[in-house]
Amino acid sequence: MHPSSPPALEPIRTRRVALATLIGTSIEWYDFFVYGAAAALVFGKLFFPTANPLTGTLLALSTFGVGFIARPIGGVVFAHFGDKIGRKSMLVLSVLLMGGGTFLVGLLPTAETIGVAAPILLVLLRIAQGIGIGGEWGAAAVMAVEHAPPHRRGFFGSWPQVGVPAGMLTANLAILAMSGSLSEEAFLAWGWRIPFLVSIVLVVVGIVIRLKVHESPVFEQAKRPGRSNGCRCSRCCAGSR
Repeated sequence: MHPSSPPALEPIRTRRVALATLIGTSIEWYDFFVYGAAAALVFGKLFFPTANPLTGTLLALSTFGVGFIARPIGGVVFAHFGDKIGRKSMLVLSVLLMGGGTFLVGLLPTAETIGVAAPILLVLLRIAQGIGIGGEWGAAAVMAVEHAPPHRRGFFGSWPQVGVPAGMLTANLAILAMSGSLSEEAFLAWGWRIPFLVSIVLVVVGIVIRLKVHESPVFEQAKRPGRSNGCRCSRCCAGSR
């Protein structure tokens, strides 16, 4: 005996979820990659000023790499609680964690102001970003696929994938716009912060969009009475149907 299939959803609801995952992942990958662009251009000078230019740039890029190390942690933690609490809650939390970290980087004092605490705080915020994007990626893909009709899961599952190049392109354009419209001194002094600070607007947009999305029907079905023990298999759940 096989577990019953989740009910068919209205096409407009499926498309709304797909669009929400696309916009959400685009916002989060914007946050992720705007850090990389800034690390290559300014972080070495601002957060590692005592190192020579090459070493400073390498140190700045190493903080960018910390986010990739933290991603699997976010994936594991958010996947676990996504099965317990729900995919929607995890998507909202990932936006808050990722966007909040990005916004705080834009407010972070440099080494000239607070010394060695500046790069330490930078690394901690980068870890938060990595955990956020790790949780975002799996939750968005699962959300899109679980809302999709069985014959179109591959198509709808591809929508979060589009968020990666979209976020990368937007992040680089934001940095390019600021660096191209300001003098080098102004860009180093405050211009680089603008793409980070506008992230708070993207956070609000992402939260509003995701709060309007319904919880995954597969998750709702799994949480019906008779499956409260977390079992998903047909053998254990057959008697409850």
